[in-house]
Amino acid sequence: MRTLSDHEVLYTWETGLTQHPVDRALTILAANLPDADQDRLGAMSVGQRDGQLMDVREANFGSEVSGVAECPECGELLEWTLDLGEIRSPMGDASEGGPNRLSLEGYELLYRLPDSTDLAAVASGGDIAGGRAVLLRRCVLEASKDGVKVEPESLPEEIVLGLAVEMEARDPQAETLLDFECPACGTRWQALFDVLMFLWAEIQARARRLLGEVHGLASAYGWSEAAILGMSPVRRRFYLEAAT
Repeated sequence: MRTLSDHEVLYTWETGLTQHPVDRALTILAANLPDADQDRLGAMSVGQRDGQLMDVREANFGSEVSGVAECPECGELLEWTLDLGEIRSPMGDASEGGPNRLSLEGYELLYRLPDSTDLAAVASGGDIAGGRAVLLRRCVLEASKDGVKVEPESLPEEIVLGLAVEMEARDPQAETLLDFECPACGTRWQALFDVLMFLWAEIQARARRLLGEVHGLASAYGWSEAAILGMSPVRRRFYLEAAT
């Protein structure tokens, strides 16, 4: 995975500011994979996409990630640090692409793994039940019971759960859970690790720092943004220190 230039960081930040997180993730990937087709990026499974975002994070900001978790029982705050290598999952069968088949309790399902376009559709589906129905309609391509066609929305709960387990096995990076134990009260819980949230926060911080440097140097020397961003970080820091 390549490292973003300062120009690309600012463009990615400016473009992503008003985007839904699903679209923001694709904007980040497109900046790092400029030769990739946009439709292909959107068709990546969620786990493939998040694995790529981890690669972007590691190439641009390193592999160590830190955060704070709040105990759901007593409110104790826990500081945590991990290496992305610790939470990377094997790709399973997601990298093979194409639809998959599942036979379960007399049901035959032809399905595909959820991708970014599905997440965008689910986000506009309203409540949880509505979102689940949208996901079933989009990802279950065919369903039958004993040779008789079945609508995806009418699948029994145990079949839907079985399908969810199958999808997770094929695309394990789609949901990364962190395990915590509170040192104060002993409560154990899990929290979802959202690589996009961390990556976007770091892109924002870098973009704002770059804009501050541009403002300082342009005010002091009258240089253009393009000229300032074309300098190395070392030269920019030197000129900023000299101007103060």
